[in-house]
Amino acid sequence: MPIWKRNLIVCWFGMFVTGVGMSQIAPVLPLYIKHLGVHNTALIEQFSGLAFGVTFIISAVFSPIWGHAADKFGRKPMLLRASLGMAIVIFSMGFATNVYMLIGLRLLQGVITGYSSACTTLIATQTDKEHAGWALGTLSTSSIAGSLLGPLIGGFIEENFGLQNIFFITGALMLVAFITTALYVKESFSRQDKKVLGTKQIWGIIPNKSLIITMFVTFFVLYMALYSVEPIITVYISQLSSNTGHVALLAGIAFSASGLASIISAPRLGKISDKIGPQKVMLVAIALSGLIFLPQAFVTNPWQLIVLRFLLGIATAGLAPSVNTLLKKITPEAFAGRIFGFNMSAGYLGAFGGSLLGGQVAAYLGIKYVFFITSTLLLINTIWVYFKVFKKLSLNNKLGTQLEQA
Repeated sequence: MPIWKRNLIVCWFGMFVTGVGMSQIAPVLPLYIKHLGVHNTALIEQFSGLAFGVTFIISAVFSPIWGHAADKFGRKPMLLRASLGMAIVIFSMGFATNVYMLIGLRLLQGVITGYSSACTTLIATQTDKEHAGWALGTLSTSSIAGSLLGPLIGGFIEENFGLQNIFFITGALMLVAFITTALYVKESFSRQDKKVLGTKQIWGIIPNKSLIITMFVTFFVLYMALYSVEPIITVYISQLSSNTGHVALLAGIAFSASGLASIISAPRLGKISDKIGPQKVMLVAIALSGLIFLPQAFVTNPWQLIVLRFLLGIATAGLAPSVNTLLKKITPEAFAGRIFGFNMSAGYLGAFGGSLLGGQVAAYLGIKYVFFITSTLLLINTIWVYFKVFKKLSLNNKLGTQLEQA
């Protein structure tokens, strides 16, 4: 088996567990905060929002820093640092004695992040051009599926094994990721830029700045769209369901439908992008995602929503690998860690912004407007991608073909 394929398998598992670790606390957070001694409903809501959001905000700050370290010291050391650190921190959450300790540990979890960006950089820089789209597409399924299935996994563990065991089991899985990374990930790292350059200097050197910014914004909008429904999906299911006894199960299925669809379709869409170009897959994927959000506002039963969420997962699965493949093509390898780190920061900010947007819009305007606004954001981004990415790259490809024929 080629080294890049073995690395891909290990990174897939690690990124999946990392995604679960970031999001599995969402459905049980109010219960755990109440378990820690907070009984006022308003305080539980405030602490829940703070404990959930602080990880993503701090991760957005530290992801480029760890990306810089990955360019300087290698990607494997960053994988080992992040997986072992998260194993210890998440496991320790099970021993929290008050809500402030829990929030402090969630903050620390954000500080030691960097596994996903280091994995993406490792696979992007080691995989040959012919298989880059497929490899990054396969890798993207792990993070998205982990994030979307995390709440379902957290709810299942809480119901069957108890609140504290959510953290113990997830921490143990991260420890397994650390061990498999140490044993099986291989990297022949040679630092290309001997002189340490600052962010401004790197930005001055990198070509296609407007294209990179468009990729960051697209990644931000993707994660905002994925997370905008997270705060309100259980409430929406309860409104649609005539049998309130199965609301939790139906909400879990609705959560997992997108993740399952992404796992199935992302590698295939990545392979297609290798053949026809990632910019084409990206344009179609983001347009379809925006259109599929609209009918979710008009469903009349939970199963209609679940089907549309599955279709949404197929569409969004084409976005992350396309973004990462384009970033691989236009970024010098010496700075890949930092660029992928900034891209991951955009994703974390999108996750936080989406959760905030979904909750606030649902509270003030109604749940249906969450789907309207998210759809509008995706369709606006589609227009921007068309002019800034699709047309530009299509023109460059056409000129390149004409020069070759001449």
